Amino acid sequence: MTIAYWITAALLALFYLYAGGLKLIRSREQLRPMMAWVDDTPMRAVRAIGAVEVLGALGLILPPLTDIAPRLALAAAVGFVVLQLGAGWVHLRRGERQVGLNVGLVVAAGVTVWLGAAWL
Repeated sequence: MTIAYWITAALLALFYLYAGGLKLIRSREQLRPMMAWVDDTPMRAVRAIGAVEVLGALGLILPPLTDIAPRLALAAAVGFVVLQLGAGWVHLRRGERQVGLNVGLVVAAGVTVWLGAAWL
């Protein structure tokens, strides 16, 4: 369980560090080709989502690694499930039917919750 948790948590953390980092540092014009939804969203909200993603990625890794409040990793993983359910809803509401990445991330975060609950 421990190895499986670290694999899924590390993959999720890498994804969210990258995606969240982009939302934090890139302009709307630079994000638009990858994320069409930024046109309908205030940049303050885009930046806030990026910050949540980066902090959540750190929350998956640092608490269990340092053994300081390791249950916070579960909260981070649950937060990613909620985040991707909301993201999928936004994409569907916009008429975008390609939500496979969102579904995959919900599943990965859900597995991470399950593994973390069994291990932490």
